[in-house]
Amino acid sequence: MSLPEEDLTCPICCDIFTDPVLLACSHSFCRSCLKRCWETGLRECPVCRKKASKSSAPSNLALKNVCEALLEVRRQSSVVVEDNTSCSLHGEKLKLFCLVDKQPICVVCQSSKLHKAHECSPVEEAALDCKDELSLSLKSLQVKLDNLKRIQTTSTDTCKYIKTQALETQKLIKSQFEQLHHVLHQEEAARIAAVKKEEEEKIAGMKDKIKELSAEVLNLTEIISIMQDQLKEEDMVLLKNFKATQDRGQSVALGSDIMSGILIDVTKHVGNLKYRVWENMLDHIDYTPVTLDPNTAHPCLILSDDLTSLHYLKQASCCPDNPERFHISAEAVGMGVLGSGSHHWVVETGSNHDWLLGVASSSVPRNSEVSARPENGFWTLCLRDGEFRAMTSPPTPLTVTRPPKQVKVQLDYNKGTLSFLDPSDDTLIYAFTNTFTEPLLPYFYTQSSHPLRIMPEKVLITMLRQ
Repeated sequence: MSLPEEDLTCPICCDIFTDPVLLACSHSFCRSCLKRCWETGLRECPVCRKKASKSSAPSNLALKNVCEALLEVRRQSSVVVEDNTSCSLHGEKLKLFCLVDKQPICVVCQSSKLHKAHECSPVEEAALDCKDELSLSLKSLQVKLDNLKRIQTTSTDTCKYIKTQALETQKLIKSQFEQLHHVLHQEEAARIAAVKKEEEEKIAGMKDKIKELSAEVLNLTEIISIMQDQLKEEDMVLLKNFKATQDRGQSVALGSDIMSGILIDVTKHVGNLKYRVWENMLDHIDYTPVTLDPNTAHPCLILSDDLTSLHYLKQASCCPDNPERFHISAEAVGMGVLGSGSHHWVVETGSNHDWLLGVASSSVPRNSEVSARPENGFWTLCLRDGEFRAMTSPPTPLTVTRPPKQVKVQLDYNKGTLSFLDPSDDTLIYAFTNTFTEPLLPYFYTQSSHPLRIMPEKVLITMLRQ
């Protein structure tokens, strides 16, 4: 029975024993390893620490023979592995390469049933062909690796951008809520002040009333005292003073004990309070029917914090190369898919003289340049190089005294109409008629530093009574 390899390993060098020696404690070591240990001055077993005799340790011949046999087996195995130019089945040189099984074979293998019908080529030619094929595969894999590294870098940058985006969004939310809190605090302060003012007015009125009543009580008390004194007088004195005393008593007019409207008008202050505060807050709140989607905006477009305006900046901002973003030209779309019904929004163009406005199909390409034409999924109005045009195929020049400072975009999806109007008098500028087959998005393009701005609308409150 062969010994486990760990039993043939020197505990000092952790390798197969070389010229092993045996100590009295039955532990074995390489002679050179034991000699190095004893050169330190302590002549003892390195394993169990038992004292060793001063005489030389005897050789462990049995262990030496086993170790040398093991090393010989390893050497022969190595030789067999290294001889990879001969056929393992027939011992012949591997001179051919089977093109079907993709493996080197010998001439005997070629004549066997396994490879007889297979096409073969000399190993020299096959090696060149395989090297060429592997080179092509290597190039393809290298391209894939480069793409993966690029995607990995983009993903890392996107993670950082998401964190920045989240922080900025939180700041914007906090800022807008602070504005709302300020309005609410003002409303609260004004309404509490109104209650306090009414309290002061009602208290002042009541104090005047109490003062008046005190005077009347004093006067009436005095008259009663006089009458009581008259009743104690002699009859002739009473009769002489009777008319004056009687007239004085009848001249006293009692004040009204019904004091209407003296209490705080709680209903005025509290009734429908939340609704009335909300109604007043509408004066401080803007509503825009369309807001811009920053995740679609070209890197050279700068959007306002409230996502209602955009302008062009030559220096591109740092933003991820996500699929929704327009990468070629300075375009962006609005939030909200328009797939049915009627919609409208007004865009202030102002001093901007390089823009396109309208709608685009949700499937328009974001990573390639296409003309803004109906056949490509764009229905737009354009002002560029001083020319005002409807972007039909070919574009339709529009004759106007001057381009409007504001443009109203009005879409009726179900009827298939898109109209552009001057909102100052609702004059029609141009109208597209088309059967829309997929959802649309509000579309914006500009290469001007002057902003395009989506105008806010007045919010109307309608009460439903049942």
